[in-house]
Amino acid sequence: MIALITAVAGRRRHLARQEEWLLRRRRAGTVRVVVAMDDEPIETPSAPSATVLRVIEPGGPLPLAAARNAGAEAAIAAGAELLVFLDVDCLPRPGLVEAYADAARERPDALLTGSVAYLPEGVDYARPATFEAVGTVHGFRPRPEPGIREPAAHELFWSLSFACTPATWRRIGGFDEGYRGYGGEDTDFGFAARAAGVELLFVGGAEADHQHHPVSDPPVEHLDDILRNTDRFTARWGVVPMRGWLDAFAELGLVSHDPVTDRYARTPEPHLLTARTAPASAGRPDTRTDAA
Repeated sequence: MIALITAVAGRRRHLARQEEWLLRRRRAGTVRVVVAMDDEPIETPSAPSATVLRVIEPGGPLPLAAARNAGAEAAIAAGAELLVFLDVDCLPRPGLVEAYADAARERPDALLTGSVAYLPEGVDYARPATFEAVGTVHGFRPRPEPGIREPAAHELFWSLSFACTPATWRRIGGFDEGYRGYGGEDTDFGFAARAAGVELLFVGGAEADHQHHPVSDPPVEHLDDILRNTDRFTARWGVVPMRGWLDAFAELGLVSHDPVTDRYARTPEPHLLTARTAPASAGRPDTRTDAA
């Protein structure tokens, strides 16, 4: 049995579109797990048969790590033999689930991830055949051909689309729930996999398309989360993550950097500057997984 796990806060239109994609490609022996991090109702095609969980911290940062852990535990309890995580923004291309399933049969001890292409604003979602031509795939992440599994550095792990067996999930230890809100938990999971001796493989054919949404670059609205999670990551691994964002915050006068301790902290009176608007391809998954 394969579990398809998605955590969501808001983004109900994106979730509904993802559900439609999954139903078109549904295969026997799959279960659906949706974890809501808010109080909005889950009204999607699979809702009557899906496992719907709620992991909420009222008034606090989004509990992303806790939500993913809860989804995994529910899937394992339901008898899942493969955990496939899809970000709510991701639309699976044909063959994604099968590619992950084939790779997991060959390498049940590996952490598996696939290529994601970012769709531009205004794309016609009724014409998925056009996605390949208009989507943007970042060149620094592997994109192997179908049937190929390419080893990669654990810094390149992202949670947009990944899969592993329950045994490998247990070996890694799940996501660290000490990360709260935006930033850091993806790279931490990759580092935890490396520390546990779990190889990261990019799986050819396990591809998805990322639905467009506006983002800030740098994400100033998540400044406090990023600083807090940076401190946690650095204390655990001895490396400063998300340095691209942190340096951009420093340029805006929002944070100061101590070159002796290599620590970033909020300035006493940060300048209230507005970050430039950037396409989704420049935002969340790629900058936040830059741990070096």
